[in-house]
Amino acid sequence: MEVLTTNGVTIKVESSYQKKHSSPKENRYVHAYQVTIINEKDTTIKLTERLWKIIDSTGEERRVSGKGVIGKQPELAPGDEHRYVSWSPMATDIGKMSGFYTFIDLSDNSTFLVDIPEFKLICPNKLN
Repeated sequence: MEVLTTNGVTIKVESSYQKKHSSPKENRYVHAYQVTIINEKDTTIKLTERLWKIIDSTGEERRVSGKGVIGKQPELAPGDEHRYVSWSPMATDIGKMSGFYTFIDLSDNSTFLVDIPEFKLICPNKLN
């Protein structure tokens, strides 16, 4: 599990290879990842946008951005957590992801960024 705190918000990410959704013969490797967002600030915040950078072992980079996460823009009061699971397909058996979330501090409507820690996407056979 990778963990990083930025601007009073902690992000935890854990990834897992999804063998039943992958097809190495077709260069399709699918990884799921669970993200936990913890508000350690003294104010309520709202996640408004995300940007992911996904890099495979050939160096090819994809960027995925959009509103919120999995169709939601969660509000987190002080001490609250929001957890979700998503997934990413890749054409290689090794890769990595990182990025950032954009939040609004609802006490003063200021916008701030929170880094998502880089995490590896590795097929289990590569770990032997």
